[in-house]
Amino acid sequence: MTEPSRIPKVSQSRFGFNRFVERLNSRVAMMAFIGAIVLEIVTGQGVLTWLGLR
Repeated sequence: MTEPSRIPKVSQSRFGFNRFVERLNSRVAMMAFIGAIVLEIVTGQGVLTWLGLR
């Protein structure tokens, strides 16, 4: 049997559970958390109060 001359480069899928999606999700969650803290500092109200849920 002959061996291939090149090994195909397999890239990870951008769908489902993989490192790219988990890293992106964690970064968005961190930005949302910081945004909630900044909102509370600037307005003096919590996020639920600001949204009218409390």
